[in-house]
Amino acid sequence: MQLPFRVNDLLLLFVVLSSMATGIIFPHFGSFFQSLPIYCLMVLFALSYLSIELDTVWRTLKDHYKTILTFTVLKSLILPVVVFYIFKFFAPTYALSALLLVGVSTGVVAPFISNLIKGNSPLVLVVVVITSVLVPITLPALIHVVAAKYAELSLIAMVRMLMLVIFVPILVIEGLRRVTPGLLKHLMKRQFPISLLLFAVINLGIFCRYAPLFKKEPIIIITASAVAIVLSAICCTVGILFFWKSSVENQLAGAVMLANMNNVLVIVFSSEFFGPIEPIVAAMYIIPFFGLVMPLRYYAQRRTRADGIMRNQDKYPFDK
Repeated sequence: MQLPFRVNDLLLLFVVLSSMATGIIFPHFGSFFQSLPIYCLMVLFALSYLSIELDTVWRTLKDHYKTILTFTVLKSLILPVVVFYIFKFFAPTYALSALLLVGVSTGVVAPFISNLIKGNSPLVLVVVVITSVLVPITLPALIHVVAAKYAELSLIAMVRMLMLVIFVPILVIEGLRRVTPGLLKHLMKRQFPISLLLFAVINLGIFCRYAPLFKKEPIIIITASAVAIVLSAICCTVGILFFWKSSVENQLAGAVMLANMNNVLVIVFSSEFFGPIEPIVAAMYIIPFFGLVMPLRYYAQRRTRADGIMRNQDKYPFDK
C-alpha cells in the first residue's frame, strides 16, 4: 500500500515547524537571519522551477486553453475576493490572510501532490507556471482594490518585490539550462537538503520578529491552524466543483491547484508588508498543505467506485 507521505515530506514538516518554534523561543539567534528570507525564497523558487519543462506546459496549454484560462481567472481573481468577504464577515482578523493565501500562485510542488493522488498533473503544471507569472500583478492588484483600507501600502513596492522573487529565478534557470545543463542535474540531486536549509533560514529570520506576540498570546497558533484548515477545505471544494462534470483526475487536479498554494511566498511577502497574523497563518498552512493527500485519496476512491456502480446500472438498467 502506498503511504500518503514520504519520509522527506514528514522531515520537511518537522523542519518548518521546528525552525518556526526556534525563531520564537530564541529570537536573538533568529535575528542573525532577518535580512535573508527574500534571498532564500528566490533560491527556493529557482530550485523548485528545475523540474518544470516548458515544452510540456505549452502542449497542455494549447490543448485546453479555454478551461485553463477560466480556471486561472477563478483562482487569481474571483475566489480570493469571495473568500476575503466570507472571512471579513465571520473572522475579520483573518480576512487579509485568506486573501493572500488564496490569491497567491499555485505551489511549485503541486504537481508532485497531484501525482500522489493520481490527478491530472500536466494540467496542474500549467497552472503553476501561469499563476506564478501572473502573481506579481494579480496579488498586489487584489490587495490594492479589495483591501486598500486594511493595508495602505505601495502598489509599486509590492509588484517590484514579487517580480524580483518570481522572474529572476526563472531567467537564471532558463539561462543555465542552455549554458550548463549538467550543473542543473547536480542541483536537482541536492535539491531537497538545500530546500530544507532554506525553509529553516526563512522561518528563523521571520518568526523571531514575533516572539513577544507568541509568548503573550500562544493561542494564536491554534487559531491560525484552524483558519488554514478551513481555507484548504474551501479551496478543495471549489476545485472539485469546478471540474464536477469532468473526470475524477481533473477534479483532483482542481482541488490541488487551489488548495496547494505557495504559502512560503506568502510568509515572506506578508512579513515585508503586513503584521504578524498573515505570516503566521501562511506558516501554519503547511499542515493542510500535506494533510490534504489523505482526504483527497479517499474522495478519489469513493468517486471512482460510485462512477463504476453508475456505469453498471446504465449497462443493466433492469437488473435487480
